[in-house]
Amino acid sequence: MISEKMKTLVANSSVTRAMFEEGKKLAAKYGAENVFDFSLGNPNVAAPAEVKEAIINILQKKDPVEIHGYMLNAGYMEVREKIAAHLNKLHETNFSSANILMTVGAAGGLNVILKVLLNPDDEVIAFAPYFGEYNNYVSNFNGKIVAVSPDTDSFQLNLEEFKQKITSKTKAVIINNPNNPTGVVYSEDTIKNLSEILENKQKELGTSIYLIADEPYRELAYDGITVPYLTKYYKNTIVGYSYSKSLSLPGERIGYLVMPNELDDFENITAAASVANRILGFVNAPSLMQLAVADCVDAKTDVSYYNRNRELLYSSLIEYGFKCIKPQGAFYLFVKSPVADEKIFCEAAKQFNILFVPGSAFACPGYVRIAYCVSYETIKNSLPKFKELAQKYFK
Repeated sequence: MISEKMKTLVANSSVTRAMFEEGKKLAAKYGAENVFDFSLGNPNVAAPAEVKEAIINILQKKDPVEIHGYMLNAGYMEVREKIAAHLNKLHETNFSSANILMTVGAAGGLNVILKVLLNPDDEVIAFAPYFGEYNNYVSNFNGKIVAVSPDTDSFQLNLEEFKQKITSKTKAVIINNPNNPTGVVYSEDTIKNLSEILENKQKELGTSIYLIADEPYRELAYDGITVPYLTKYYKNTIVGYSYSKSLSLPGERIGYLVMPNELDDFENITAAASVANRILGFVNAPSLMQLAVADCVDAKTDVSYYNRNRELLYSSLIEYGFKCIKPQGAFYLFVKSPVADEKIFCEAAKQFNILFVPGSAFACPGYVRIAYCVSYETIKNSLPKFKELAQKYFK
């Protein structure tokens, strides 16, 4: 028999993944070209050519025993040095290999750092709407997630409520910038105000509160928007990064944590992170992909592809009567449901073979998330169906 905890997790398994599976069934029934699946944030842009070239070059020139063998739990030293140098060039930081831990994607990195930081019943604050798996990551280590209500006017951080929810049990705060599911980029003013609140609360409570920046969408920003690098604003910041979106490598599970020297208890945190990487079962990040991304630190995905999708889908849905803020980053639209229960709206959309995810999966009911990381043709072909869907609600 499975554990009681797992029974609950199975019963409440990922809504996003469930919608993705349903999309596969509908495609088999009606034909893939007649199903418009906007459920999963799975990049449709191919990885940059540099990635393939790097992999081929590594396999041809390096010792295969080294390529496929173990290394330090934190990852190859030369890989961490390259990533640190790249970040220093981009953000005028001062990182070294000692500040980088290679991880099994951002999800692996978040689980590592939460394992390091959390005692049972410690609290982790997240700002709704947020990636629903945070609930599970925190629960993995017997912590408690504390959600801050969304500011549905701007979807910037609701800092007034945030102040009230920080307690002596608050160990960490997670922010995801650019945000999944809204596509909002938190402004520099927002980040400065957040940092000031955290500094004041640390002094007031006599504790360390760590800010965990979850940043898999950092490179996916539009219209010249700058995404603030959080270690420059608050010293107790830990950054989790993934190449899943920036290099279109979600299945390769490769990313890293940045743990700056300025962190409270830096030496113990970095030592514990290496141990957590091992005892959680990751052991180390995939060896070949570590070497590959180190040779591709300057490579970029084609953001113009996503931008074209964004412009077409956003302008069309607004024209049809839907309400949505225009995303500044990532590849999602967060659309207000025309009925109070957005799950009913999701079911109605299925009648037109349109699939998207209810906002309640992101702790923000009344909205739906539409992932536009699909082909441009899929978006064009879906528009007549979206128009028919709109006509059910907007006369």
